[in-house]
Amino acid sequence: MIEENVILVNQNDEQIGLMPKMEAHEKAVLHRAFSVFVLNDNNEIMLQQRAHHKYHSPLLWTNTCCSHQRDGETNIEAGTRRLFEEMGFITPLKELFHFIYKAPFDNGLTEHELDHVMIGRYNGVPTINPEEVEAWKWMKIEDVKTDMQLHPEIYTVWFKKIFEEFYHFLEDHKI
Repeated sequence: MIEENVILVNQNDEQIGLMPKMEAHEKAVLHRAFSVFVLNDNNEIMLQQRAHHKYHSPLLWTNTCCSHQRDGETNIEAGTRRLFEEMGFITPLKELFHFIYKAPFDNGLTEHELDHVMIGRYNGVPTINPEEVEAWKWMKIEDVKTDMQLHPEIYTVWFKKIFEEFYHFLEDHKI
């Protein structure tokens, strides 16, 4: 299998090149990414637990899905594609905001991403891809916030950063 490239960007989200995903994470190079939050009618977030065999952050809980855009792919196209690949469903997505973060992992890799955060609505049951996802659950937004404070070790590094931004966005925009 050929390793996917990530899109290298500057601080203004302008594409400046491509690089193999692993190399970008080894060198902590800023690249484009996205994070999808799916909520149901009860305003609960669909969380996923990363598969046990993932090369970083296995079995940790995180947002509904996240990944990297492919060259020539819009943020919404990328989010829709990956949501289906990981969780087995499609729902309309809306981009909320983007921000830059840097998060080192214990294995020497670093996420340095300009992350486009998207939201979707769905009330069904996902068909998870066991290559990507170990388990899933619905969780109230306030409960996620509280649980993250009590048990930060069970959540991915990036989810803790993204959730804080997402939570403040929801407060400010009453979504």
